[in-house]
Amino acid sequence: MTRGSTVQETLRDDVRLRTTAQIAGHPIHPMLVPIPIACFVGALLTDIAYVASAEIMWADFSAWLLLVGVIFGVLAAIAGLTDFLGNRLVRAQTPAWPHLIGNFVALILAIVNTLIHTRDAWTSVWPTGLVLSAITVLIVPITGWLGWAMVYRHGVGVAR
Repeated sequence: MTRGSTVQETLRDDVRLRTTAQIAGHPIHPMLVPIPIACFVGALLTDIAYVASAEIMWADFSAWLLLVGVIFGVLAAIAGLTDFLGNRLVRAQTPAWPHLIGNFVALILAIVNTLIHTRDAWTSVWPTGLVLSAITVLIVPITGWLGWAMVYRHGVGVAR
C-alpha cells in the first residue's frame, strides 16, 4: 500500500489487474509458459546435435520437443489471450501488446518448424529447421522479459 492510499483503493487496484484465466486464484498463463520455453530451447539444442552428428535420434527428439512445445504453447496462448481480452487494464499496460505479438510470432514460427520437422531428418533440420529453432529461441527471452515486466513492474496477476 502506498503512502496516502486507502485500503479500499489498494484492494480495488488489486482486483483490477487480476488475471481472468485462473485456477484457485492462481493465473494459468505463467504456469504453462515454462513448458514451451524448455521444449523450444531443447529443440534448438537437439537440432544442433543432429547437424553435428547426423544421428537420426536427435532429429526425432527435435520433432517431439516441438510438438509438445506447440501444444503447451497454444494452451498458454489461450490462457494469455483470455487475460488480455478479459481485462482492458491489462491491455493498457505498456508491455502487453509487444508481449502478445512476440509470443504470437514465436508460436507461429514453432508451428511452421513443427511442420518442417515432419520431413525426412536431414531436410527437416538443415537449414530451415535449425534457423526457425534459433529465431524462436531468440524471441522467447524478449517476450519473457516483457511478461516479467507486466507481473513485477505493473502488478498484473499479483495478489497483494
